[in-house]
Amino acid sequence: MDTLRSIESFVKAIEGGSIAAAARMQGITPAAASQNIIRLEASLNARLLTRTTRSLALTEVGAIYYEKVRHVINDIENAQSLVTELQGEPQGRLRIATSAAFGRHVLSAIIPSFTAMYPKLSIELLLTDQNIDHVKEDIDISIRFKQQLELGLVAKRIAVVPVLFCASPAYIALKGEPHTPEDLQRHDCLMFRMPTSGRLLNWGFLRDELRFEPELKPSIISNDINSLAELAIAGAGIARLAAFIANPLIKSGKLISLFQQDTSNPSIMHADNEPLEFYACFRDHHAMTLKVKTFINHLTSALPASWDVI
Repeated sequence: MDTLRSIESFVKAIEGGSIAAAARMQGITPAAASQNIIRLEASLNARLLTRTTRSLALTEVGAIYYEKVRHVINDIENAQSLVTELQGEPQGRLRIATSAAFGRHVLSAIIPSFTAMYPKLSIELLLTDQNIDHVKEDIDISIRFKQQLELGLVAKRIAVVPVLFCASPAYIALKGEPHTPEDLQRHDCLMFRMPTSGRLLNWGFLRDELRFEPELKPSIISNDINSLAELAIAGAGIARLAAFIANPLIKSGKLISLFQQDTSNPSIMHADNEPLEFYACFRDHHAMTLKVKTFINHLTSALPASWDVI
């Protein structure tokens, strides 16, 4: 019996909360992970886990055994990372979780050049706006905007992205164009509900260095920002979109950018749109392995120094 592999399945099952999670972390099938644990229990002549169709729990003996062996697996993983760093070449699997829009519109264009530079790396990209458990889902790095950040994670800001308030030419022709944030209360607003908290993503503005949120009338709410962009194109209302989503749609004429500075009319109280801040997140400082550091360096160098606003 490969005792170390069986111990790894056991430890990963506890860390991940299920045998399926352990299998995913090890890159094996759930059946193989389950057999590893069964063989480990047979070799010890002791039941380590109690299993039901919905839960996994340590027995008293299992809890004692887990405390003794979990450090072994962690030490081996850290040693492997150290050897990789000494070799100076990122390799293995890199599992990245990211907010859906950032993944579709930004990362998908950057990752191919990264894998071309480091062919020994394989990438798994998880697009979701839900909460991510770095341990249970075996995530090396997640990329979130500020309002999605979770307690307990190490976060490093990687980008500040302008946002634009946009509407279709048809909507503007029908409802008129708002000239100040305060005008939004008379318009149909397409708003994003964050799946992580269930709260609406507020529309923030900056005027005279003070942040404020105007009164709004949400007409349509969605937890998918791409759907809100499509609704705006169809004339349903005004959407708040990151520049990497809005710019191509504005350039093609499908949307019009609102609140553009008009110096010819000094009576208008101008305000700046509050940008989105994006962060790279890790479970702890030990997760900053060579492959993670290399990816962050590549990502930050590939992102625009300043995002064009059309």
